Amino acid sequence: MKASAFLYPWDVVGDPDAAARLAALGVQQVTLASAYHSTRALTPRHPGRRIVTAEHAAVLYPPGAARWAGRALRPYAQSWVAGDDPFAEAAEALAAAGLQVHSWVVLAHNSRLGAEHPDTSVVNAYGDRYPWAPCIARPDVHAYLVDLAAEAAVRPGTAGTELESCGWYGFAHLHAHDKTSGVTLGDAAQYLMSLCFCDDCRAGYASVGLDAGELRAAVRRALEPAWSGAGAGERGWAAVEALLGAGLADATLRWRGQVAGRLQEAAVAAVRGAAAGPDFQVLLHADPAPHRTGANAGTDPAHIMATADGVVLPCTGGDAAREAVLGPFAGRPGVLAANFNVVSGMGGSPGTLERDAAHAASLGADELRLYHAGLASGPDLDAVTKALSAVRGG
Repeated sequence: MKASAFLYPWDVVGDPDAAARLAALGVQQVTLASAYHSTRALTPRHPGRRIVTAEHAAVLYPPGAARWAGRALRPYAQSWVAGDDPFAEAAEALAAAGLQVHSWVVLAHNSRLGAEHPDTSVVNAYGDRYPWAPCIARPDVHAYLVDLAAEAAVRPGTAGTELESCGWYGFAHLHAHDKTSGVTLGDAAQYLMSLCFCDDCRAGYASVGLDAGELRAAVRRALEPAWSGAGAGERGWAAVEALLGAGLADATLRWRGQVAGRLQEAAVAAVRGAAAGPDFQVLLHADPAPHRTGANAGTDPAHIMATADGVVLPCTGGDAAREAVLGPFAGRPGVLAANFNVVSGMGGSPGTLERDAAHAASLGADELRLYHAGLASGPDLDAVTKALSAVRGG
């Protein structure tokens, strides 16, 4: 199975040994961040630093002046990695070590965008804005994300891209200072908390026969038991229907699915239009449950496999979790990349990677993704090297 490791440019820039160390893991590819959200990241092997603080969402290359001239929504430049184009510098070093480079593009997740342009954010049923979650139903947001996808994906030296957050983002943020776990919300309640009520979404609900005011009131009623801790952990679409009513729930999903589908189609088409040739691979980070929000955008498996070249699916966890994620994609043409967290300190299990990868392969996965080679400890990387050797047959 082809294996790729996720990496940030700052893991490579300034470390002359980084590329060779990555190649020694046994991966054939690196998925290198070109547009990323704010983060604080450890660099345990870098000779010159131990922490990188990316203060806001940014591109890790110089954004094109002509493309973005005069536009209110535009990508932010970074200032925490030395050099004019840290993505290109890292990509060149990785390619010299014999590694194929694909770009890693985070789209609808940008807290600075929401802070500076509040009207772009998702608005929940209580009127609260989520500055980290751009509303993809807004025409200006849609246009910005499509152009960002094309520019950030097709960087010099890349043979493909992976688009993360190419769909709805919502309540869950994984913010550095989150204080949201006092009440446990299952994914059904999270879906209701992620429904947007901005002007564009209100008009969208009307297009599928819903009164936005009545829907908002129904969402608030459905969520009321959660705030007292009753029935907050329900999971699955049937639970959403039970909370909101099947008619209302299905109509919201129909509208949101149309919006997400248009973004995914437009982003993939823009990337392919910018690519130098037809062999440039376009994958989406995805979840087969269309109501899910976040980095792995909820998708319709048939639609997304007809739109992109394949998907990257979250496969960390037990067999049942992998079966639930990979099962809906089984037998469909395209790349199925099983994504495994290999950082023990972040809940990963590099020690079971060989077995977990074999299980994913039995369910149809034909590639591996390893999150994250720059963050993992030495023992974690040793376990990855051993597992990949076994996967290759020694």
